[in-house]
Amino acid sequence: MTHLVYPGALHTRFHHALGAMFLMTEAIDVLRNKGNEISDEEAIGATIAILLHDIGHGPFSHALEHSIVENITHEDISALFMDKLNQEFDGKLNLAISIFRGQYKKRFLHQLVSSQLDVDRLDYLKRDSFFTGVSEGVISSERIIKMLNVVDDELAVESKGIYSVEKFIIARRLMYWQVYLHKTVISAEYLLVNILKRAKELASQDRELFCTPAFRTFLYNKINRESFETNKALLDTFSELDDYDIFTSIKTWTKHDDHVLSKLCRNLTNRNLYKIEIQKNPFSKDYIEQKVKKIKEKYNFSEEESNYFVFTNFISNNAYNPQIDTINIIDKDSNLIDIAEAADQLNISALSKPVKKYFLCYPKDI
Repeated sequence: MTHLVYPGALHTRFHHALGAMFLMTEAIDVLRNKGNEISDEEAIGATIAILLHDIGHGPFSHALEHSIVENITHEDISALFMDKLNQEFDGKLNLAISIFRGQYKKRFLHQLVSSQLDVDRLDYLKRDSFFTGVSEGVISSERIIKMLNVVDDELAVESKGIYSVEKFIIARRLMYWQVYLHKTVISAEYLLVNILKRAKELASQDRELFCTPAFRTFLYNKINRESFETNKALLDTFSELDDYDIFTSIKTWTKHDDHVLSKLCRNLTNRNLYKIEIQKNPFSKDYIEQKVKKIKEKYNFSEEESNYFVFTNFISNNAYNPQIDTINIIDKDSNLIDIAEAADQLNISALSKPVKKYFLCYPKDI
């Protein structure tokens, strides 16, 4: 829903997949030219892995990742799609899948696909910065790729590229606060999530809701990891879903007889988003109850219905997490040093600490 804040942010995940694939080919060429052995089969495998890395995303990407399906991530669904494609192509994706899952002997190939400094992030930061116009996200992806090398099977950046990596970490932090976790984006995405939550609640009561055949499968059934394992046709149905299935239904639901669902849908289609307050500490119970009381009085909602309009949660931003994976810098003696230790201009260790903020949403008219 970022386009509600930045109208230019209408680029698609398809754009990103192609861009990440291009950067992968560039990175492989750089590593080969520095004497790292990468066979043609490995190059194709890594390229396929990055091309398909996001294929498991459903409608509205991260916003509805856990609303349409339960207890399964988009990475898991991507892996299922890759397995299915591998069957259709008679095993030609074996190497790509091995690299994608981090099971291949050359670990650095997986790190190019998924790590703290992978071509996925190098593409989306620059792409999203361009389309939103948020210049703080501009990074020198070409410079970083040219500085890549491999030491002891670990992807690393030559010391000359350290400042570009520092800027990359800063850009990621700023893009999260200014774009991905922008308060209006959060407000819109939670409104979208609550619409699906209410629709699923009504569907569980066998209330009739307009939806496309593919969407009906996921709206009227609880779909989880086990569902995909036991029902092989479910993946094809999931592939038929896109943003249009969801938003066409939402436009129709604006006239539904359920007053909670119809109001939520009208609010989204008319861009009447939640008022959102953000602070460092949790909101007091009394303050939240005051908002709930106003909602109940104004709209004659029950306590349960009011929870769709007044709720609190938190957001967090971790630009660099050395506990998961490190960004390695190659020093003059060809040793690997964590960027947090190697950086001399910025306190990267401070940026590695997650920042947590709490938010409260409620209708603007109260």
